[in-house]
Amino acid sequence: MSHVIIPVEVFDLVIFGGTGDLALRKLLPALFRRDAVGQIPPQARIIALALDHQTLEEYRAQVADALQTHLRAVEAQAETLARFLERLEYHAVDLMSPASFQSLATILDTCPERIRIYYLAVAPALFSAISHGLAGAGLAGNNARLVLEKPLGHDHASAALLNAQVGEVFDEHAIYRIDHYLGKETVQNLMALRFANALFEPVWNAQCIDHVQITAAESLGVGSRGGYYDTAGAIRDMVQNHLLQLLCLIAIEPPYRFEADAVRDEKLKVLRSLRPLSGRKVLDHTVRGQYLASSSSPAYIQEVGNPASMTESYVALKVEIDSWRWSGVPFYLRTGKRLKAQSAEIAVVFKQPSHLMFGDLPTPILPNVLTMRLQPDEGLRLHIMTKEPGPGGFRLHDIPLDMAFAEGQNEDWRMPDAYERLLMDVVRGNQTLFMRGDEVEAAWQWIDPIIEAWQLSGRKPDGYDPGTSGPISAIEMMARDGRRWREIES
Repeated sequence: MSHVIIPVEVFDLVIFGGTGDLALRKLLPALFRRDAVGQIPPQARIIALALDHQTLEEYRAQVADALQTHLRAVEAQAETLARFLERLEYHAVDLMSPASFQSLATILDTCPERIRIYYLAVAPALFSAISHGLAGAGLAGNNARLVLEKPLGHDHASAALLNAQVGEVFDEHAIYRIDHYLGKETVQNLMALRFANALFEPVWNAQCIDHVQITAAESLGVGSRGGYYDTAGAIRDMVQNHLLQLLCLIAIEPPYRFEADAVRDEKLKVLRSLRPLSGRKVLDHTVRGQYLASSSSPAYIQEVGNPASMTESYVALKVEIDSWRWSGVPFYLRTGKRLKAQSAEIAVVFKQPSHLMFGDLPTPILPNVLTMRLQPDEGLRLHIMTKEPGPGGFRLHDIPLDMAFAEGQNEDWRMPDAYERLLMDVVRGNQTLFMRGDEVEAAWQWIDPIIEAWQLSGRKPDGYDPGTSGPISAIEMMARDGRRWREIES
């Protein structure tokens, strides 16, 4: 399989928070990899801004250490690394000072014709101040693009306020709300699978599909993110953005064209079609969990330093969509920390054949399942029933038709990171894989009543042991519907 590298236009990328974890662990490695394959023009600049007072040489040394940590040894070759470091600039700034933005304008105005990208790898509380600071220095013109990282609010009201504040400076077409899940190859292949193949679209509906499971499992705890996580929880950190976005791509109607607003219009329709959950329905259709201590790891409440914490580290939900296509098809979503493996997948479970003619068989007839694996080892797998070879009677067994994206590649091949694709899409001006403001607000409108019902109930999250699949109550929720969760596999 050959990969086509399409160069992008010359750009200046300004990273606010250039010394932070996101920049050093994700953004700069992604840019390095795009530079290494020749996609980034030689004239493009990467300008890092942060509070830290350090020299350019010190910053480049910090980035070099981060790249050698987060890249494979075969990638971080001395010559390639040196070339990338040369394009880095660093400036210490006070984001509350207009003088800092004027200094940035002096740097950028040396190349006024270039695409300007402002990546806000900082706390959302600074989004408005940075946007208005850029405008005050004349840096929010037609060639400017603003990239926002989650969390995009903590409820509907705060998300709407954030959209309004940023929208005072930047038009919607210039705002890129990033969700790295949408940059994964498997997620993009979901669109190809549905709309580029006649095989699946005719059966992609309630007549043929029994239910859908979306899982994002993490084996680690909250770690250094405890302070943030204890104010957010799994539903704000993962469900409101990542899992609902995946649900939308599974459930959307065919867009009239594969372009940003056509796709996002259809996703918005799905979000507005989600059956509301409030009051007693929340307690019946959701499960909250919190991991306990083990012999080798602390409990959630110990890790966040809050013995009275009511925040969930695990959540499972039964979601229904009020539409002709999906009437009666439940979507089961779950995500959690300290689970048995690091794994993310979408599983579309089809109904059994309407008539089973085989009578009594020594093995059960299992439903067809299409799984889309996001991590690890991205790929697609379709489970089908076939006859077991041989003359010894008629026996059926389940075999997978497997399409692992890494299969057939040489040993040095790697799956491109989601940020590589998304960053280049920002340069291209392609918003298809980014969230629109009304999408974010619609997701919060559905999530808010669930959080409110949890708070009013006063129920503590159910405890679960690390290294398991989550709380027993999540298994019971599925069992009430006569279904069960798929195994979480590494």
